[in-house]
Amino acid sequence: MKRRKLLGRLALGGVGLAAVPGVYFYHQTERYVPVRKDYTRNPALKDLLPAGQWPGTPLDQKGLFMNEQFPFWPKFADVVKWQTEKSPYRDAKKADKERLTVVPQPSLAALGDNALLWLGHASFLLRLGGVTMLIDPVLESPSVLMERHSALPLPPAQFTGLDYILVSHDHRDHCDQESVKRLARQNPGATWLTGLHLDGLLKEWTGSEKIQAAGWYQQYDTRGVNVYYLPSRHWSRRGLADTNRTLWGAFVIEAAGRRIYFGGDSGYGNHVGRVRELFGTVDYYLAGMGAFAPRWFMGPSHMHPEEAARACNDLQPKNLLPMHYGTFDLSDEPLLEPARLIRQLHAQQAFSSRLVLPAVGEVVGL
Repeated sequence: MKRRKLLGRLALGGVGLAAVPGVYFYHQTERYVPVRKDYTRNPALKDLLPAGQWPGTPLDQKGLFMNEQFPFWPKFADVVKWQTEKSPYRDAKKADKERLTVVPQPSLAALGDNALLWLGHASFLLRLGGVTMLIDPVLESPSVLMERHSALPLPPAQFTGLDYILVSHDHRDHCDQESVKRLARQNPGATWLTGLHLDGLLKEWTGSEKIQAAGWYQQYDTRGVNVYYLPSRHWSRRGLADTNRTLWGAFVIEAAGRRIYFGGDSGYGNHVGRVRELFGTVDYYLAGMGAFAPRWFMGPSHMHPEEAARACNDLQPKNLLPMHYGTFDLSDEPLLEPARLIRQLHAQQAFSSRLVLPAVGEVVGL
């Protein structure tokens, strides 16, 4: 069991079962430091900022994507250190059997209009102004090493009639191959919205020609809804040799007088506060705050609830809705520890936004 859990941890971020043969590969990149050398964008899409303010999504000396504020390169030595060090959380997690509440729904009709429904982890159904969207679709366990701890609230066959499917980045807990293929079969008319260079993989899986890949601070070509792709502090990888070859990011979605900010996978940074500068007041901030322990290891990729509260103060949304916890066991803390901590912070008035903690499958009116 311990060995299986270790392999599961190594699978996070795309290392997978090939982790052991990849030790040498990672050794060769342990000292790599990304340095900004170029910029890129999708010339077919609108830019949110003028070139003088934003030259484009940054690329490093190898032509790979990199974070704007905090350059980051994942190191195998850090994974080994994480898995071999003592953690004060691990005993607590073994004893903690609490799980997310799941409210089953018979069909998408339960969603109604101007509402969202949390599917667990970072997956959301969203309907605004009659436009139906699905964000980061993971409808099942991405692998035998990453099992779901909260059931999907709707039968997978019910995911039909989708207008847009948004994929923030390529990590398997956000971009699941079997889920993508199933959704493509059930929604042949859907348009897929994602980051630069991830469109090739989505086209391979879906066979669709309706895929748009944006750089940061670009607007997709959509109808009935405005969707923008924005920075997050993260990274990408599915295999051993594709680190940061596809872009990661966040979304702002506007329709029917509502504005939703899906923060994606992200460590803390000034990119969150910029959303308020660019868009004004956000109605809902869907903020990742799970998979945070140990903080020294997870901090460059995921926010602790304390950092999520700080980001909330930067953004000042009307509502804060936590996500990225409770469904997959990706880190040291107990599965529902993020919810407990953010409740405490809200009670201590660490942030002023209304805290919304829905059950999986519970319809949230917007």
